[in-house]
Amino acid sequence: MSDPRGADRKALTRAYVESERPMGVFRISHKDTGRWFLGVALDVPAMLNRQRFQLDMGSHPNASLQRDWRQFGAEGFAFETLDLLTPAKPPVRDPLAELRTLEGLWRERLRQLYGPGYQRTEKSSGP
Repeated sequence: MSDPRGADRKALTRAYVESERPMGVFRISHKDTGRWFLGVALDVPAMLNRQRFQLDMGSHPNASLQRDWRQFGAEGFAFETLDLLTPAKPPVRDPLAELRTLEGLWRERLRQLYGPGYQRTEKSSGP
């Protein structure tokens, strides 16, 4: 006898894997200072979850952001998607190249509005 819940789980897993994930530019910002951390991802919700997990575990690769997270706590920060990239049908382009272009535009805009971010270099947090 087969387990009907197992079939449902497999169908849900397959649907998730086959679904288009939202690609884009994200930001983590300190609510009081406006200081920001910018990145791109092929799956923005998953990347934001990863960033939060790393911060909660004290293992985020950006030491300045991690230090402020420890000092001000999760409630001191906002996580947001700044821009989404609509996938081409059929996919004929390099989405990472387009994401890097969007990231550069956002980086310049955020610098003008809020000053320097947490990154020390132009290299982003990539996917």
